[in-house]
This record gives sequence, C-alpha cells and structure tokens, in this order.
Amino acid sequence: QVQLVESGGGLVQAGGSLRLSCAASRRTFSNYANYAMGWFRQAPGKEREFVAAITGSGANTYYTDSVKGRFTISRDNAKNTVYLQMNSLKPEDTAVYYCAASNTGYRLYTYLYKYDYWGQGTQVTVSS
Repeated sequence: QVQLVESGGGLVQAGGSLRLSCAASRRTFSNYANYAMGWFRQAPGKEREFVAAITGSGANTYYTDSVKGRFTISRDNAKNTVYLQMNSLKPEDTAVYYCAASNTGYRLYTYLYKYDYWGQGTQVTVSS
C-alpha cells in the first residue's frame, strides 16, 4: 500500500508560488498526530537535504536557512496531510521534493535516517 503521496509540484517562474501536499495512509498512520513530518529535497547531482519539519501537534516548526521567510510547513491531522507552501521561488529551489514521517512526534529531526517513511517525491522546477 502507498504510505505517503506527494502532490502539487510543477513548473513555475522565479518569484512564483507552489503548495505541496503529502497525504498519509490511514492504515499505516493510525494515529497521525504521533508522527513528526518533514520535507526534504534533492537536486540533480546533489545529496538529499533537509528543508522543513513540523511536530506531531503542529506547535513547532523548523526550517533550513535558505528557505526561511519564503516557505511555510503546516499540517491538518484530521486529513492526515502535511503541506509546504513555497513563495518567492528561486531557480536554486529546483529539486525533487520528498515528504517523510518520523514516529517521534514530539521533536524535530533534520537527519534523513531519523525518518521512518518516505514518499516517492514530486518535481519542482523554477525557471529563471
């Protein structure tokens, strides 16, 4: 069964906006609020990097410096969904974006290995 599914990627011009969504399977995530959620991205030829994370309750968030003030992570636990609102997009934001879930919902992680579930990714391309 599909566990995490990203959507909302696409091609935009620099300065534009996109909102990514990640839906979690209710079968796998029987108590979605127990999971912290994160967004990562990977550009061609580069390692996957942390972008943003949110605690299970949604009370706390954390962002990598390059996206602060431009990106916002949020979640709707009633819908088993996490979002990444991306504004003022730059060409260097071009990457495949992945959502991930950690079974420790009360704290945030920036490390790949701390996440237990991963989506297959959605492409975001920002033109100059």
